[in-house]
Amino acid sequence: MRYGLNIREDGELDFLSLGGLIHRLDPGIIPFRKATHYQVHVSGGEFNVAANLSDCFRMRTAIVSAMVNYPIGDLIAEHVRAMGVKPIYKHFEHNGATGPNMAAVYSDRGADVRPPVVFYNRANEAAAMLKPGDFDWKKIFAGGVRWVHCGGLFAALSASTAALAAEMMKEAKAAGAVTSFDLNFREKLWKISGGLDHAVETLGKIVENVDVLVGNEEDLQKGLGIPGPDVAAKSKLDASVFFQMIERVVNKLPQAKIVATTLREVHSTNRHSWSAVAWIDGKSYTAPTAELEVIDRVGGGDGFAAGFIYGLLSGAEPEQALKLGWAHGALLTTFPGDTTMATLEQVEAFAKGGSARIQR
Repeated sequence: MRYGLNIREDGELDFLSLGGLIHRLDPGIIPFRKATHYQVHVSGGEFNVAANLSDCFRMRTAIVSAMVNYPIGDLIAEHVRAMGVKPIYKHFEHNGATGPNMAAVYSDRGADVRPPVVFYNRANEAAAMLKPGDFDWKKIFAGGVRWVHCGGLFAALSASTAALAAEMMKEAKAAGAVTSFDLNFREKLWKISGGLDHAVETLGKIVENVDVLVGNEEDLQKGLGIPGPDVAAKSKLDASVFFQMIERVVNKLPQAKIVATTLREVHSTNRHSWSAVAWIDGKSYTAPTAELEVIDRVGGGDGFAAGFIYGLLSGAEPEQALKLGWAHGALLTTFPGDTTMATLEQVEAFAKGGSARIQR
């Protein structure tokens, strides 16, 4: 028993996540209304963590998701393989006209005083059609899975995806896996899925079987219906507000042993102050603050989650696990796209206080 968790030492997989796969269309600093070309990044909040843990941290990971048999599905599946993530799919056939589809997210990066913009096309999304009973969890967990993960992005897609997430968490606990959930509260998604009260009710059925929560004060308030802090934050880097809420979180979810989040002060689109905090089995930890020159901010939170989970799975001291998450999240913002291009050695060096001096 460590960190208040019973993390198994063995298993066919170190990490498994359940979530929707998407492709993000990125015209860089050009707004979409003027864009003539764009990059395609394969993403998905839950997938990103699995991809980061595989590619950077050399762990054995898998993604449970929907896959459509058409060219966009082929593109996404190829990237999943390239990141070393084991696919466990329910397959759908495209009708040649309206779907089912692999979701698209449109995101320009902004620049300086112009903020990034994100909007969705999740019409007739295959992942939203996933439902309880679609996957044989006993078979999936038979070889042993050490850690299982899902998030609010997937839960918000439909009533059936939320029910599937709750089903998986219950089965994962029964199989002896540690469970984590990134609240990732997205107002745009919940607005069309029943609103705030429905979100609290829906997420409550999932997190009752969750050991580790990732989410900031807003996520905790809106996603879990927990009252806000008594005192307003002095800045976005003020960890005291987050720690004020922990007692309320634990009172509502006594089985939760870890709650963690990133802290980000946005000075301009490309200049951020970056930190992270964690409450681990009754003790509070705060990461250093880094001043970042951001290339692409999307995926930084998933980068933090991956590094933090790696630290916990590898038995690092709590403060070191937090620093690994903080360091990897920071590095991820220096790459285009949603998933990592960092190496484990780079993450460890930055976590120890490394600099950007040229490496010869």
